[in-house]
Amino acid sequence: MRNEKIKKFVKKRYGELANKEASCCCSPSDLGYSEQELRSVPNDSITLGCGNPVVLASLKEEETVLDLGSGTGLDCFLAANKVGEKGRVIGVDMTSEMVDRARSIADKYGYRNVEFRLGEIENLPVEDSSVDVIISNCVINLSSDKEKVFSEAYRVLKPSGRIMISDLVTEGELSEKIKKSFDAWAGCIAGAMEKNAYLSTIRRAGFKRVKIVSEARWDIDVAEELKGKITSVKVEATK
Repeated sequence: MRNEKIKKFVKKRYGELANKEASCCCSPSDLGYSEQELRSVPNDSITLGCGNPVVLASLKEEETVLDLGSGTGLDCFLAANKVGEKGRVIGVDMTSEMVDRARSIADKYGYRNVEFRLGEIENLPVEDSSVDVIISNCVINLSSDKEKVFSEAYRVLKPSGRIMISDLVTEGELSEKIKKSFDAWAGCIAGAMEKNAYLSTIRRAGFKRVKIVSEARWDIDVAEELKGKITSVKVEATK
């Protein structure tokens, strides 16, 4: 019951953010997006995140890419530029307002190799073994069932497919006060897993060669008691 309440609260919060012109918690350049990348996609699509998963995903022409929690589509549009007209990008988001806005942006700017689907990352509306690469930007921490998220990711990836995830994890345990805060859940904090537990969850789903590619302390807009406890990581693994 509590998990459903958390999901409902997060969905409502991000539905509200979808209608704002700028909802990023910090400068996109701070998250690893180059000026060239930002100029190559619609400004309307720049929203939330904790890193740039596309930059390290080594996307190739004609690949199929899936973005977990695609929001208004920034990473999908960046990926679309990399995989080309013969490639395909699928964005999945549980918030109808985000999906509607992303679709509107794709139509407005003529993206024909991108589609956005309404759905939950714990129950992906994607066929088995149909995706080459999965990316995600500061979204998996919002899920209260990360085991299911990574199990679903494994299911939809082709053999030898890969994931490149930007997410927030913790260094040590968070207080019960933080864990029970709906605002902290929507702020990508309360649902963040301890770093080693996060990596173990990915391995249990069946992934191999799980490793952190880069990490940095995340002290942007967090309470004093959390400083030094939140880390932004980029994780890659293969099926």
